[in-house]
Amino acid sequence: MTLVSHTASRKIFAGARLKRLRRERQLTQARMAEELDVSASYLNLMERNQRPITVQVLIRLADVYGVDPRDFMEGDANQAIGEIEQLLTDPLLRDAGVPRTEVQDAAEHAPTLISAMQRIYRAYIAARETSEASLHADPDRTEMILRESPVDQVRAVLHTQRNHFAELDQAAETFASDLALAGHELFFAISEHLRAKDGIRVRVLPVEVMGERLRWYDHHRRQLMISEVLSPSSRTFQAAYQLAFAEFDPLLSDLTLRLEPGDELARRLLRVTLGNYFAAALMMPYGKFHEAAELSGYDIELLGARFEASYEQVAHRLTTLARPTARGIPFFLVRVDGAGNVSKRFSSGRFPFANSGGTCPLWNIHNAFREPGRILTQVVELTDGSRWFSIARTVSPSVTPYGAIEPHFAIGIGCEMKYANRLIYAKRLDLPNVEATPIGINCRLCERPACPQRAAPPVLRPLHIDEQMRTVSPFVFKDV
Repeated sequence: MTLVSHTASRKIFAGARLKRLRRERQLTQARMAEELDVSASYLNLMERNQRPITVQVLIRLADVYGVDPRDFMEGDANQAIGEIEQLLTDPLLRDAGVPRTEVQDAAEHAPTLISAMQRIYRAYIAARETSEASLHADPDRTEMILRESPVDQVRAVLHTQRNHFAELDQAAETFASDLALAGHELFFAISEHLRAKDGIRVRVLPVEVMGERLRWYDHHRRQLMISEVLSPSSRTFQAAYQLAFAEFDPLLSDLTLRLEPGDELARRLLRVTLGNYFAAALMMPYGKFHEAAELSGYDIELLGARFEASYEQVAHRLTTLARPTARGIPFFLVRVDGAGNVSKRFSSGRFPFANSGGTCPLWNIHNAFREPGRILTQVVELTDGSRWFSIARTVSPSVTPYGAIEPHFAIGIGCEMKYANRLIYAKRLDLPNVEATPIGINCRLCERPACPQRAAPPVLRPLHIDEQMRTVSPFVFKDV
């Protein structure tokens, strides 16, 4: 189907994405309107989803800014629909009987309202998880709990940006080229630059000195101290993080101000997040990394060897490849522990993460703990029929001294099946005929019957209790 016929079949409302593009290019509404050959007032209406984006505007966006028109036609609305449907499964709301058509209309025409609903719901969940006694005993604590957490605020920013910050990529890419001229390995080059240009001394110190700290910058003594327990790639990352604040603090501050994460704690956390982004971009400069990823079939371990980065660093970097002129595969990433708790979730695509709780036990990210260090692949099918190619492997963030608690994590990274043929991991598979493992977002949001791994009944289906029968699933429910 051509772009024109596809667009003519439905109205495209992508105001948030249009506004994000304008901000990324640092354009005023008047300047962008002039370049798109529309009035400033019409552009304003499109950004607020009060007017659809026309075929002519999509063509101009592609011609003037080099963007892929498909970015304005898919993804955000579907993800918003999934998130709101999760919200509506809460016992407090499920009796409201909101039809899917109304959810679709809200996602397309009122994305700001959807975002506000999600923030209110997260605050409600936080309050509900706190005992009534503690709420009454400490009014200040009540206010703190009801406020949206800094982590959620920053996650919302990352979601809006699709985990891509073009200005940081450009700055890191240019700086990496300058460092490469010295001919030294990256950790030494960064350390020498910090010493010569910023008066900061980088030291790797024993664990007896650092204790539980992995990195510590002493502002008064102008020393960056890094623990010996970190791997070489992690030492480089921490040095690059410090470089971000030493050399690009104004850029980090400007981005934080423009992205408006919320309160002061969220702004500080966003600065840390942006500093981490810069560090990864310095270690894996966008152009070289994207080219190597495409040529290698997105071989994570090979990319790690080439860029002297860890498996987790490479996997995370793969979720940021959204430059309009050099796009990578839109990956999602999750990091889980042995109990299924999710400690990281990033996506440049539309994978429907659960807002709370763990992940589906049938997803082989959990099997990775049984085979440490081995890459496992899997084709999964969600309850909406969408299919995804998944890659899972355990990771070790640092060396653990004897007797200390050793953290265990597994990384799951994946993409929609339409991109799987570009992956080295799928080369030997007959992709059209691969049997997919049926999974859900999590048990409470999954309505697959007769699942032997089910830990909780689906919230939108009434339980069926039969004293005379036991099935493979501990919970039997009715179709409604």
